[in-house]
Amino acid sequence: MASGALVPDEIVIRIISDRLDQPDMKNGFILDGFPRTVPQAQALDELLKKKHIKLDAVVELRVNESALLNRVETRVAEMRARGEEVRIDDTPEVLSKRLASYRSLTEPLIHYYSERRKLLTVDGMMTIEHVTREINRILAAIGAAETKTAQKAAAAKKGAKKAVKARSRAGGKTAKGSKKAAKASPKAGKPAAKKAKKASRKAPAGSRTGTARKTRKTAKKVTKKRAKR
Repeated sequence: MASGALVPDEIVIRIISDRLDQPDMKNGFILDGFPRTVPQAQALDELLKKKHIKLDAVVELRVNESALLNRVETRVAEMRARGEEVRIDDTPEVLSKRLASYRSLTEPLIHYYSERRKLLTVDGMMTIEHVTREINRILAAIGAAETKTAQKAAAAKKGAKKAVKARSRAGGKTAKGSKKAAKASPKAGKPAAKKAKKASRKAPAGSRTGTARKTRKTAKKVTKKRAKR
């Protein structure tokens, strides 16, 4: 850090992962100055996916490089004038290295997150109060959108449950109706069965008896004739 170089990805990702496991992360968090490279962003995506965490937005503070250098030079001069110790990583020389590193490593993240529709840009040249207010406005808008989406999902889920209940009730009524029909059909069939039995008793009995008598008489006559011969 003192030389203006970035900490290796493996170490940073491990630190981020351990921090996200802490209880105070449940209500959300802001990663300041991370990720700084596309590989870090990809590693972060995988990490959040494993932890079932959604990335809401990426805020880019767009600034003028020459203005940044002027700010650092002014800040260092004021600190020295007050007799305060200047941070090793807060000098114009270190900043120049960081800006070069930003252009080659961090700037591609703008395209990376733009493609994923996560990037939101804030003018970093405004006053601290204005920048803070703009970031808070963005976060509030994201929170409101998430609440609205959650409410719609809850309403849809509730509607789906009602639909399932309505269908099950309708299915119960249909089943009851079919049972009633099953009970009614045997009753309707009984009179017809009785009539059929009565008819079979009357008609077949007489016809069978008459036919049997005639057959016997005919057989006896034939037997007598043959005996005479």
